[in-house]
Formats: sequence, structure tokens, C-alpha cells
Amino acid sequence: MSKFAWVTLTTNDTYSLGALVLAHSLRRAGTVHQLAVLVTPGVSESMREKLKDVYNVVQEVNIMDSQDAANLALLSRPELGITFTKLHCWRLVQFEKCVFLDSDTLVLQNCDELFEREEFSAAPDVSWPDCFNSGVFVFQPSQTTYDKIVEFALKNGSFDGGDQGLLNQYFADWATSDIKKRLPFLYNVTAYASYCYLPAFKQFRDKIKILHFAGKMKPWLMHYNSQSKVASVPTDYSHANDLIQMWWNIFFDHVHAQLNTNMAGLAGALSQLRLGEPRTPEQEAYEHLMRRQCWESGQVDYMGRDSFDNIWKRITQTLENKPADDDKTDEESAATATNDNGNNQNGFSTTANIQRIAAAAVSAGQPKSKSAKASHRFK
Repeated sequence: MSKFAWVTLTTNDTYSLGALVLAHSLRRAGTVHQLAVLVTPGVSESMREKLKDVYNVVQEVNIMDSQDAANLALLSRPELGITFTKLHCWRLVQFEKCVFLDSDTLVLQNCDELFEREEFSAAPDVSWPDCFNSGVFVFQPSQTTYDKIVEFALKNGSFDGGDQGLLNQYFADWATSDIKKRLPFLYNVTAYASYCYLPAFKQFRDKIKILHFAGKMKPWLMHYNSQSKVASVPTDYSHANDLIQMWWNIFFDHVHAQLNTNMAGLAGALSQLRLGEPRTPEQEAYEHLMRRQCWESGQVDYMGRDSFDNIWKRITQTLENKPADDDKTDEESAATATNDNGNNQNGFSTTANIQRIAAAAVSAGQPKSKSAKASHRFK
């Protein structure tokens, strides 16, 4: 059996969805090497059993937290403190060499050639190319190296509060010492794109080896229509629409049937989805929750269902359905507004009630920036 391994980390059942899809994408790409996943106590026993079905090694590790609120606040990502847990990968000394992959990556083509690289090889980060992105890197397990990095962390901390800042400080000569340790960007392509990124993405997309859903928006947080079997991709990710659809296809082909309601978070919720069938009330509630979560994280379909025209149409329809009898008491009006759970069909006559209409449109998953403008008009 190969002494090389692909390694990832998951800290809960929701991120384990990514780890499962990642493993199947590696198998799909034909890797000949072993797969290992580090899990923390937050991963349920039920999920661990499913991870064992596809990973050769499932090893529990304790959570390491940078506790660096100040630097994490600069990234607006307080959850990244626990990414220090990634350092445990150096303790997998049963392997000679490993490649670490974040659980929000998707392998598109065989990348076994990465094991020909030496520690510490990584691809540049899009935000600061003289730093590497720690979502994909080649390393050599060693207890000595682990001890040194932990000691360095205790003494120096991390400039961004997470593992990426720490590892860039520890391997500080990465950008200058050996060009062979600078992996092509194709091994760690960021899914989110700015305007100047798009032409290059289009030009080189067929050569992409590993896609990385870096940032807050993960594929499992994007709205998926269980009836049409199509992912609703936010505008900022439309250039990668087919690749996000691929993530979901792998999920439903290999992962979905293995989920159960004993799993926590989205894993348990997704286990209840039924493909190609009329939606049950439970599925409607779940998909509504997912659309709202996408909207609140800024991932909005401005050109489609979340367009301003649709917001305004919703408000107009609600206003047109106001009751003919305007003699209701304030108490009756308040009761009517409360009883339909925000989907008011009985009309409003006060400024406060009109604001509730705008809020109802927002709660249905409408874009923050444009709906905010609509609400402002009523203030």
C-alpha cells in the first residue's frame, strides 16, 4: 500500500460533507494513494462511520485554537481560529509524504504528481501572491516539525489569526528560496472571482487541477433545487457554474444516500431531501432556510429570483391585497399580521406595516443591497 496520503480535516458534520465529496473526487480522478482525514470531537459517530467507508485513515485530534480575535476580525472570519487544528497533519508519521487539501476543495484531475514535490510546496494566494494559500500544500509528516511549528505559534502567533498566516511566517522563505516549491495556481484555483480574474479563469479552466471554495460561501451552502436537480449558483460564482454542479452531482451520486438524521447540522437536514419528487413541507422549509442563508452571506441571484423587480412585485402584490374593510381595530390588524407568519395577504395601511412587507420580502431571500434601498424609501 502507498506510503503517501491525501490529508484533510473536518471539525463538524457539515464540513464533513465537503470531506466526503473531496474523497470521492480524488477516487474519481484515479489517485493511487491513501486518503486520511483528521476529525475533531465535533464530528458525530454516525458521520465518522461514513468517513471510514471512503478514507483509509480516520484519526481524531483535539481542537487547537489561535484565540487571536484581533487578527481574525480583520478577515471577518472568527471561525478560522480553529484552523490551527490543521497542524496535527504533521503527526501522521505513518506516511512518508502527504498533500493536505482543505475539505472545501474539489479535485478535477489526477494530481498524484504532487507527491514528487518537497516540503513545503504550495500555490500562491490570490490576495497576496508572495504568500501561499494553505488550502493545498505538500508536507512531510514529522513529530519534530510539529513541535517546532507549535512552539513557533506560541511565541509568534499568526499575522491573520489562522493557520495560513502562521505557516507563511514559519515557512517564510517559500516565495524566494526554491521556485520548485511554488506550485502552479492550477493546483489551488479560487472559485470566487473578481472582474480581472474572469478572463484567465475562462482561458485556463480546462487545465484546473483543484478548485478551492475559499471564503464563507461553500457549495453545500448554495441553494440546490431538489426537484430540478440544479444548483442555484450566486452571480459571483456563475463562471464556475458547471463545476459547482459537479460538486452536487458527486454529492448525490456518492454521499447523499449515506446520510441520516442522526447527523448534525446540514448533514442531517440534507438527508431528508428527495430528488426529482414534489417538495414536501420539510423540503420547502429546508430550501427556504438555505436561500435565506445564502442571501444573508451576500450570495444573491441578482439577475434571477432575487432581482429587484421580483422584490417590488412581491411588495406590490401584498399592497393590492389589502382588505376592503378599513374599520378594523389596531388589535385586529396586529393579529392578522401576526397570524400569517410574515406572508401578509391582508394588506397594511401604516408605515410600520409597509416596512414589514419589505422585511417579508427580505426574509424570503431577497438581496441585501437592493432590498435595503427599497426599505429606505419607506423610512
